[in-house]
Amino acid sequence: MRITRRRAVAGIAAASALAVTLTACSSSPGAEDDAAGEIDLASQVGYMEDYEVGTTFKATEPVEFSLLYRDHPDYPYNSEWSILKHLQENQNVTFDPVNVPLADLQTRRSVLISSGDAPEIMPSIYAGDETQFVAGGALLPISDYVDEYMPNFVDKIERWDLQEEIDQLRQADGKYYLLPGIHEIAKPQYSIAIRKDVWEAAGLTEDPKTWDEFKEQLETIKAANPDAAYPYTDKWSINSPMEQTLNAAAPNFGTSAGEGYGNGLTWNEEGTEARYTGATDEYRALLEYFHSLIADGLMDPESVTQEMAEGEEKFASSQALAISSNDQELIKYRANFESQGNTEAEVHQIVVPAGPAGNNLAGGTRRESGIVFSAEAAKSDHFVAMLQFVDWLYYSDEGLEFAKWGVEGETYTKDADGKRALMPDIDVNGLNPGAPKELRRDFGYHNGVWMLAHGSTEDLDLSMLRPEVIEFIEGMNEKEELPLPPAVPFNEMEQEQASLLQTTLGDIVNQNTAAFILGQRSFDEWDAYVAELEAAGSTQYVELATQAVARAAEGGEGADG
Repeated sequence: MRITRRRAVAGIAAASALAVTLTACSSSPGAEDDAAGEIDLASQVGYMEDYEVGTTFKATEPVEFSLLYRDHPDYPYNSEWSILKHLQENQNVTFDPVNVPLADLQTRRSVLISSGDAPEIMPSIYAGDETQFVAGGALLPISDYVDEYMPNFVDKIERWDLQEEIDQLRQADGKYYLLPGIHEIAKPQYSIAIRKDVWEAAGLTEDPKTWDEFKEQLETIKAANPDAAYPYTDKWSINSPMEQTLNAAAPNFGTSAGEGYGNGLTWNEEGTEARYTGATDEYRALLEYFHSLIADGLMDPESVTQEMAEGEEKFASSQALAISSNDQELIKYRANFESQGNTEAEVHQIVVPAGPAGNNLAGGTRRESGIVFSAEAAKSDHFVAMLQFVDWLYYSDEGLEFAKWGVEGETYTKDADGKRALMPDIDVNGLNPGAPKELRRDFGYHNGVWMLAHGSTEDLDLSMLRPEVIEFIEGMNEKEELPLPPAVPFNEMEQEQASLLQTTLGDIVNQNTAAFILGQRSFDEWDAYVAELEAAGSTQYVELATQAVARAAEGGEGADG
């Protein structure tokens, strides 16, 4: 069930060389030099002297860690949660939470870190968001400590062959400051949901193998259903146009887009030469495809701008017969049909089609959002206990199961074959529809603050998934996985300059992505658009990144280049 990562031999060599020069040590995920990460254990309290893989962490005396809690509106913080009581009873751990509403998380976190008032543990942060705080010394270089104090993390990185993905997190000083959530297997989520009953009525019984075949299917659906406004609508354009659909489709067009646009750099297989993604022919081909859907009346032009609820209503009312989706949205779509008394509607999420030139790839990473730590945490007398606790909760099999499922006999049962089942009066993810209790809201488990990867191990990742979702993942994991791009270790001055350029260029790309797809700008103007990107600094940005990667490969120094 694993994606096979497509790697060029030269690309592997380049990546390996980069990792070696950045770490200045072995290929392990941890400390960079002999002095880094040294701790006077005589001054520490609460830690376990014999902590290792397979050990249940329990602090040798009560410890309290300050925690930035992402206060989700669906399950706001509750000091009476089962997860908190069990962590206090079984791990001797309590929290001093700083509760921040989900909508304000990024802003408030930035203020706390910049002011020096950051809590020790700060989960729910995505790779790249930590970079702005590295130069000021406000964040802990966690890579200094993992080898010595976080055996579960190190074990999984080695056994799951994730070292390259960890190396991508390294900054110009060769260290990384974010501990990511990790998956044993890739867990793709996004694609397009279709009205399976409508497709089958039109004689279409197989998922489209390619995007061109998907277009042909939409043409068939349009001809067979003249009362529908459009065969297909999209609903995710919160941060950029069609951000989830373009992200899912882009690898098979040889590019990146939408939520996966990243730093806007497309590298050659050796990781030595870059192009600005939004100016490439591959990016143009992606936009031309989706523009053709609009031009032929197959896709709702409001897809690029509409709110989620608008797209969902069109799908529920059969004004659209396909919509952007993930496994959780399928539950919502079915509930919407049921609320309208439509008992005939069947919803199915297709495997992402292959693209031009035979591309059948899956992009993305096995990393998830992660944790950063205040640099002040290292001054605490419970620092080692904190490292061990984080390692146990987020990376041990036992801690991962606890955070996801809760406590056996209280929130779930397990049969002789190891199969878990929620108690019948508890629901999450539609496993027990209509149950009076909810695992996150009423117990605190399955919460992204204490569970970075919603599973991590293959067993746990699949343990709460419906059969249709497992089938989708299996279909996606038959694809080849894109090779990882090199890390771009900007020094402090470069980072400031690159950030400004990224913002300006990203705005231009987003505006023109929408304009080209909608036909508000002709592809005859593509060269003019590329010139606009160059005038805004795309060439300069690519040169900055290329120089940073080359310097790292040559063993260059970090902070000041």
